Amino acid sequence: MLFLKGKLILEDGSVFTGDLLGDAKASGEVVFNTGMVGYQESLTDPSYCCQILTLTYPLVGNYGIADVFMQSRKSFVNGFVIGELCEHGSNWHYEESLAEFLRQQEVPCLYNVDTRAVTRHIRSAGTMKGVIVREDAPKKEIDALFAEPIRKDVVAQVTTEKPYTIEPEKDAENAPYVVAMDFGVKQNILHALHKKGCRLTVVPADTKADEILAMNPDGIFLSNGPGDPEDVPEAVEEIKKLIGKKPIFGICLGHQLLALALGAKTYKLKFGHRGTNQPVKDLRTGKVTISSQNHGFAVDAESLKGLPLEVTHCNVNDGTVEGMRHTELPIFSVQYHPEAAPGPDDNMYLFDAFWSMLKKGE
Repeated sequence: MLFLKGKLILEDGSVFTGDLLGDAKASGEVVFNTGMVGYQESLTDPSYCCQILTLTYPLVGNYGIADVFMQSRKSFVNGFVIGELCEHGSNWHYEESLAEFLRQQEVPCLYNVDTRAVTRHIRSAGTMKGVIVREDAPKKEIDALFAEPIRKDVVAQVTTEKPYTIEPEKDAENAPYVVAMDFGVKQNILHALHKKGCRLTVVPADTKADEILAMNPDGIFLSNGPGDPEDVPEAVEEIKKLIGKKPIFGICLGHQLLALALGAKTYKLKFGHRGTNQPVKDLRTGKVTISSQNHGFAVDAESLKGLPLEVTHCNVNDGTVEGMRHTELPIFSVQYHPEAAPGPDDNMYLFDAFWSMLKKGE
């Protein structure tokens, strides 16, 4: 590897030093993920689009990279900040090293960084913009990177360019038909729906409601994705036209967009929930499960009052809304990722709930 000294500079002036993988630079919102595994899934999760991703787990790259773990067509992160970069991975799926993957994906990586210090600072001061540069980068270059605006068209960057269909492996004639609006969907979410036996058509984020309804699906899925839900008002308007027409299930950004479409509000969290160890309580049963999450915004619980919506799940750590359902229509959503890639499989039952909702309409 080419060894160059580099640094992560946050907009409040904080500096964290490390080594650069190649001569690269980056800018973006700096966020952290607390998972112990799943670096490839995180790197290829479209929900991290245009962000600088910091991993708290110190050893990264120890099981290499394999195509089977890809969650999208490419990595959309602007930069990667980690502790130890393991050069030689050990895994029966192993196809290439993490360093090779990062070079191919053109993802700037700063390693040998005290990521615990980065995380503690962000938890205290809040998520903020940062830049990755060489240690000797001139002030002019650093100022230019900070001057770059944080992009708001992130959903447009990650969504599929054209519709595609995934046929069920068996009993195709009786398979429920689901149209999935792709705001940055992870492949394992689609795999979970497919494994249940659904026939899926994945459509771009800007698909009109009348086009979706013309497909006559049994249900509609609103996917995860990056950014502020208020930055895609056109999607909110189309979702409004789908309410009451078909059963709807939303995850993460899809959950937030659904809330906005139903008249609720969202807000930005101080440092977000990103990791595989977030405890979520089902308010109907009292059961607590461990979930995988990746979001920087949340639904405002107060804004749900007076609406035909009820909170079904909350985050045990901070009480934020983790799930909701419509009190009259077959509509529900969750803020976290139930597909367990990476993470626990405690919440796969949500796909069963959606399946039951689809089958009721037969």
